[in-house]
Amino acid sequence: MNPVVQSELKEVMEAVPYRPAVSIIIPFDPKMRPKGVIMHSLKLAVDKVKRELEANYPNDLGKLVMQKLEASIKNLNFNTYKNSVAIYLSPLFEKVLYLDILVEEKIIIDESFEIRDLVYSKKHQHKYLVLLLSGTESKIFLGNSEDFVRIISNTPESVSAYINDVPERVANFSDISKRKEVITDKFLHYMDNVLDSLLKSYHMPLFVLGTDKILGHFKSITHHTAAIVDYIPGNYLESTIPELRAVLAPHISDWKKIIESDLLNKLEEAADKKKLVSGMRDVWREAVNHKGKLLVVEKNYMYAAEHDSHPDTIHPILEPYNRFSYIKDAVDDVIEKVLENGGDVEFVDEGLLNRYHQIALVRYY
Repeated sequence: MNPVVQSELKEVMEAVPYRPAVSIIIPFDPKMRPKGVIMHSLKLAVDKVKRELEANYPNDLGKLVMQKLEASIKNLNFNTYKNSVAIYLSPLFEKVLYLDILVEEKIIIDESFEIRDLVYSKKHQHKYLVLLLSGTESKIFLGNSEDFVRIISNTPESVSAYINDVPERVANFSDISKRKEVITDKFLHYMDNVLDSLLKSYHMPLFVLGTDKILGHFKSITHHTAAIVDYIPGNYLESTIPELRAVLAPHISDWKKIIESDLLNKLEEAADKKKLVSGMRDVWREAVNHKGKLLVVEKNYMYAAEHDSHPDTIHPILEPYNRFSYIKDAVDDVIEKVLENGGDVEFVDEGLLNRYHQIALVRYY
């Protein structure tokens, strides 16, 4: 999220809890979606909020919030290019955020604005990279649910370009199979280097397609294991785009599994580089010190705690507890701190992070 959104989000985080707190998170994108379609979705949301307010809250409070909601919708900016809008309202507070992320529609009425609901609502785009390998050539594609586009690399994609780079002692070697093996190895190293810059520009899951022999060779030399969610064996170099999409279809059908696999790979890579902390107390310390790049946490994981005398230390709550140092849910606080400092937050299913004590943080450095 950009600094402006972070600042506005901080206002929501720091809003005084007061019932009824209404959060409406909804797809927007007025440059691509007809205004009538957006207004219809908003009307359904307003009707739902109105019914719940009338059923559960005093008349004056409900009317006040509804007036604010209607005014907020009336003043929405339909000239923005943002993908979604989040409306936060209570009798004491009102805020509208325009966001770049894709979301699923969500309406929450509670005593406070739960920031994790915004993260829960984030919708993953089905975007991925495909590296096609053979013993003679390579191709790279960017795919999603609608398009499949080839990415042209500045690095030669044919093995023939690397023949002249083979050391003379090998080039003159009579064993043709050995010479071919060295050339292929050099070619695959070059392609792995191409992924360095590509994966910095496209933070997406990567599929690698090729014959069993080529895939085995590539697995042994690649530095990008953390980005690769699956190897798909077969000779697909001459396949058409529809044929490639058909090959990939069963591998991306469970997109949630793809994302979770990608996240676990990133955690393992961060651990290897000594950039990972896990467990609530260590994650809290790094987040408070503005070091959170990526927070991964199990859904529904909560952690009641209390502050230590030092701000970057917390302890599990003990009974009786000091109400002045009490933290209702330290996980929510960590989510807020990571988002404030430009990091990202992802949720995974319960049990997936057992080895990380339900919560893990990749540090910036």
